[in-house]
Amino acid sequence: MAQITFKGTKINTSGTLPAIGSKAPDFLLTNSSLEDVSLSSFAGKKKILNIVPSLDTGVCAASARSFDKKVAGMDGVVCLTISADLPFASDRFCKTEGVKNVITLSELRNRDFGKNYGCRITDGPLAGLLSRAIVVLDENNKVLYTEQVPEIAQEPDYDKALAAVS
Repeated sequence: MAQITFKGTKINTSGTLPAIGSKAPDFLLTNSSLEDVSLSSFAGKKKILNIVPSLDTGVCAASARSFDKKVAGMDGVVCLTISADLPFASDRFCKTEGVKNVITLSELRNRDFGKNYGCRITDGPLAGLLSRAIVVLDENNKVLYTEQVPEIAQEPDYDKALAAVS
């Protein structure tokens, strides 16, 4: 369990992020076309998992927009923004914000991701949502970098995440 804060108040997650050097747990998430995808759907690519509580918040939206700009033109790299948001809402966000280089994924049909990645918030006003975290994977799904952002209202360290895929 990791302890993080939400506007300064301590809250907890369901576990810890996967260890650097370990093989990432597979997942089954739903994309904006309502198709279920897994890690194998992105085989052969480095992956930035931008895990957020909801794209309907300012910091989550900012991280999706920032990664959208930063991964543009990076060959062999995909950024997956993962939340509990419905695919319809994520798709609307991307269209409204002009986000084209980030793939949004939802826990719509399967909620194992938060448990398997140790990032489900277990208490406080955001209980049930995912914490703000980054997990970077290589082409073979080996964990290269992780960041459990200590305060929900704080953006992740984009430079460290991008350095891990460079």
